[in-house]
Amino acid sequence: MTGVLVLVAVGGLVLAGLLSAGEAAVLRVTRASLADALAAAEQGEGLRAETVADRVRAAQALVVDPTATVASVATVRVAAELLALGSLALLLEDLLHDGWEVLLALLVLGLLAGLVMARLSPRQIGFRRSLRVVLALSALLTAARRLTGWAARPTVRDGEATPTEDELRDLVDRVGESAVIEEDERELIRSVFELGGTLTREVMVPRTDMVTVDAATPLGKVMRLYVRSGFSRVPVVGESVDDLLGVAYLKDVARLLDADPGAAHRPVSDVARAPVFVPESKPADDLLREMQQKATHIAVVIDEYGGVAGLVTVEDVLEELVGELVDEHDRVIEDEPEPVAPGVFRVPARLPVDELGNLFDLRFDDDDVDTAGGLLAKAIGKVPLAGSQADVGGLHLEAERVEGRRKQVSTILVSRTRVEEENDDKDVTA
Repeated sequence: MTGVLVLVAVGGLVLAGLLSAGEAAVLRVTRASLADALAAAEQGEGLRAETVADRVRAAQALVVDPTATVASVATVRVAAELLALGSLALLLEDLLHDGWEVLLALLVLGLLAGLVMARLSPRQIGFRRSLRVVLALSALLTAARRLTGWAARPTVRDGEATPTEDELRDLVDRVGESAVIEEDERELIRSVFELGGTLTREVMVPRTDMVTVDAATPLGKVMRLYVRSGFSRVPVVGESVDDLLGVAYLKDVARLLDADPGAAHRPVSDVARAPVFVPESKPADDLLREMQQKATHIAVVIDEYGGVAGLVTVEDVLEELVGELVDEHDRVIEDEPEPVAPGVFRVPARLPVDELGNLFDLRFDDDDVDTAGGLLAKAIGKVPLAGSQADVGGLHLEAERVEGRRKQVSTILVSRTRVEEENDDKDVTA
């Protein structure tokens, strides 16, 4: 009887270890590696090649729905562990007569045998050599799958795995919790997963921030706009922004002016390319795929009423994955105003108008804007570029720099207007 119990205990632990390694291998192995292995086996000749090919096909059937496979295999593994643990308990009862001694010995031996032999070591082997393990254990895993198929919860239809959204999120969370993956890599994984739930209107440049050019504008002036704005693609409009005629590309304008300097007086509409229109409700991942297929870097976003809602570029979508993109001309902007000359301050464009007024002992009662940049944009009636100037409420505002890929104004030079300065001088004289 003792010999039988020993055989059952050892056999149960060995079976549990093999199944544990198989579970890890099924979760780790990729379909591409199995496809390569099958192609290599089919190119071979002889009985051994046919045997390997059969194992690969069996392994492919297991990984079609790995969740169901692991559920079935885990049921058999737990049964083997319980069988081995029960046999070990009976052996210890014959050797030790005190119940507490039996429980203590069972605890120690169960931990050593169960964790080391049936869990930790086999799983490490399954993860590191997933392809070899899944091929070697394909018959055993298939038998376990068939034996306890009732324990699985299949998510397969028509031969293709269809994991639910909750299962995918759980997978992303488990991957993100791995200590091997850095924090920035975790954020990238989450961003890729969430990209499909992001709509185009969430990543586009809104209509109010678009820099456009009139269709009759000469190419020479358009070239100066490229230099001032930093953009290489500008929408061409007719009577209004909704009357969008095309997109003017810097390379097209530069090529034409280089070949014929006299073309500087030609209208930009002559070189405008046909625009690509996309709905604002289009998912960002589908948008990126469409822009790749059409080989375009910019698209015009249309709202539900057919009007222009904004524009979107490839960089807008990529920023959802990797964060803000800047170039070598960008620099860190201080958040606080700084004096650059007597009576002249450099302020960030996002400085609140109340703080801007406090610098010069002035008060702004404009409820339409909240920042210095918004104040300048409202005064000139369009998106400000570097060098844009306006006088507002006794202050002279001049856009100094534009930053970032969207070329938004980052710093503004602010000083009192000459009229205000003269009035201050009169007050002092009086």
